[in-house]
Amino acid sequence: MELIDGHGRVATDLRVSLTDRCNLRCQYCMPAEGLDWLPTEETLTDDELVRLITIGVEVLGIRDVRFTGGEPLLRRSLPAIIAATKALPSKPRTAMTSNGLGLKHTAGALAAAGLDRVNISLDTTDPATFERITRRNRLHDVIAGLAAARDAGLTPVKVNAVLLRGINDREAPDLLRWCMQNDYELRFIEQMPLDAQHGWNREAMVTADETLALLGEHFTLTGLDGRGSAPAEKFLIDDGPHTVGIIGSVTRPFCGDCNRVRLTADGQIMNCLFAREESDLRAALRSGASDLEIAQRWAAAMMTKLPGHGIDDPTFLQSDRPMSAIGG
Repeated sequence: MELIDGHGRVATDLRVSLTDRCNLRCQYCMPAEGLDWLPTEETLTDDELVRLITIGVEVLGIRDVRFTGGEPLLRRSLPAIIAATKALPSKPRTAMTSNGLGLKHTAGALAAAGLDRVNISLDTTDPATFERITRRNRLHDVIAGLAAARDAGLTPVKVNAVLLRGINDREAPDLLRWCMQNDYELRFIEQMPLDAQHGWNREAMVTADETLALLGEHFTLTGLDGRGSAPAEKFLIDDGPHTVGIIGSVTRPFCGDCNRVRLTADGQIMNCLFAREESDLRAALRSGASDLEIAQRWAAAMMTKLPGHGIDDPTFLQSDRPMSAIGG
């Protein structure tokens, strides 16, 4: 059985949100006061999570499992969940998207559990700008976490950056130089309409073209082929060996090649970051459904996937869930 949608795309990449909680308050994600977190009883247990991952991998052909949040490091059982995933007969590739705050203490244990690599969010290396964006004075912890991930072999260590007009956009070349010096692979991501405040404004968004133009003032960028289903367009920097990625989710959508599906912390299947419809697998789990029945429900949910995210459609409505409750 495959997770094929009505447009012929096959999902082989599962994004698993372990929690909707986060210990930063990035202004493009959530308000300063935070959000109302999911009640514990609505969140999937470790056993439920592992069972759904197992069904995805062993029954439905998932080959890549990425652990996300909120902030996945806030789930203390993360190493055990990774180990159980990596122990599956099909041995899926495993990755994690994190803010990196706790990695200096956990990178070694995560690598030992079977985590293959990490993506860390970092929008600036200036402490004042970091605090302005995240509303927390924790830049030193992120930098320490990145180094710990690299030293633990969780490579390539990728850095995800969002440029905000008038805040950190002019710092993009400096951030790229810093990542090159530390052997991290930087990817700039267009700000998406996934903030809890619903304050996203297309006109204020720094576009992929603007980012490339800004970097082009300092570097020679050469586009590389072979993107496949990966979200990032990759560019060689000054004849190599380093590269930079541009993820133009809004202005350069890659929906036609999408191979991703998302499982929220409360057991809902979302077949797109911007989906407004969800399919409830938690209810099936807790009502005694068999693995096959759950797989069939999951496959049926995939058939409803739209051809694209529809941000340019005048009728577009932002998802009811913010990014922190979906997972990247």
